Amino acid sequence: MELVKSLPDVFDDFAEARQQAFLGVKALKDKDVPVVGIYCTYFPHELAMAFGASVVGLCSVSDETIPDAEKDLPRNLCPLIKSSYGFAKTDKCPFFYFSDLVVGETTCDGKKKMYELMAQLGKDVYIMNLPNSQDADALALWRAEIVKMKEYLEHKFDVTITEEAIAEAIRVNNENRLAMKKLTDVMLHDPAPITGGDLFNVMYGVGFKFDKAESTTELNAIADKIEAEYAEGKMQPKKPRILITGCPMGGVTTKVLKAVEDNGGIVVAFENCSGTKSFDRLVNEDDPDVYHALAERYLNIGCSVMTPNPNRYELMGRLIDEYHIDGVVEMTLSACHTYAVEAKSIEKFVNEEKGLPYLQIETDYSTSDVGQLNTRVAAFIEML
Repeated sequence: MELVKSLPDVFDDFAEARQQAFLGVKALKDKDVPVVGIYCTYFPHELAMAFGASVVGLCSVSDETIPDAEKDLPRNLCPLIKSSYGFAKTDKCPFFYFSDLVVGETTCDGKKKMYELMAQLGKDVYIMNLPNSQDADALALWRAEIVKMKEYLEHKFDVTITEEAIAEAIRVNNENRLAMKKLTDVMLHDPAPITGGDLFNVMYGVGFKFDKAESTTELNAIADKIEAEYAEGKMQPKKPRILITGCPMGGVTTKVLKAVEDNGGIVVAFENCSGTKSFDRLVNEDDPDVYHALAERYLNIGCSVMTPNPNRYELMGRLIDEYHIDGVVEMTLSACHTYAVEAKSIEKFVNEEKGLPYLQIETDYSTSDVGQLNTRVAAFIEML
């Protein structure tokens, strides 16, 4: 695929991908394509892809519906949970409206109890019981959950999901992950070829592209164009290189990314849920047991809900080394207890094992802390 648009136009298109996808998901329903709505990276997309369904991330990154959510949920709850429930309750999320099924995982206590209330809103909600460890017993449990999910999909949609179809979906999804890796690897260059904001727009927007094969081709083309322009001398000024880690980023929380890049830094790597963590590991295509292959890949995502959580430190350490990181910024959503508690260990890892400065930012979906955020980030960048 040859890109005829300029890179700024391409980045703008991806920034608007979520809005464009509102029409896209309606078009899918008009064609009777099943839609599975999800909230987390632990859901094995390949199961839905194997019978022709589309997967879409549901609305959860705005404070617009939080007041409605707080009529049923505690105020001192993670804003992501309240936002998710609020959009479902008010029916203001087109993706939720058009989803035939909503899948949740027991990633935290707040979410799993919220899903109980969400199930009372008239939408089919299926809960996958995610183990909170990554040992052999947990792997066996997660494989069983994936098989149960497959059987539920077959029953609900009156389809047969073959292992051959799952294997093909694994291949297609792995190619997409490799394309994402190719795109993010453009930031290995120093100076960086593009801003972290532009990179994030593509990484976030690609989640709203329903044709995986088409988005793979598009991602590879974007990466090739960035590399070609870099070879011609088009690049960003040299700035301190920042890695962002922590809670999922999107919507209002991109204020953290903006604060870094407005105050003299450049974000070259994202370790959080909406970043490299979601595509870093491939599914083993040589494993004859497709359910084991899926379970192994998805269970090994290094989320803070895991105890212990060595895979997060492995990925972060690798990104720090490969992308020549100068400082690490962690974004923790208020009342996200697992990331908040783990932040102390992450700070120690970054400071002592990697010898780098670390900044933790606790925030929510409001804009009231933007001034303070800019002050703190500017001081951090200045220190670098």
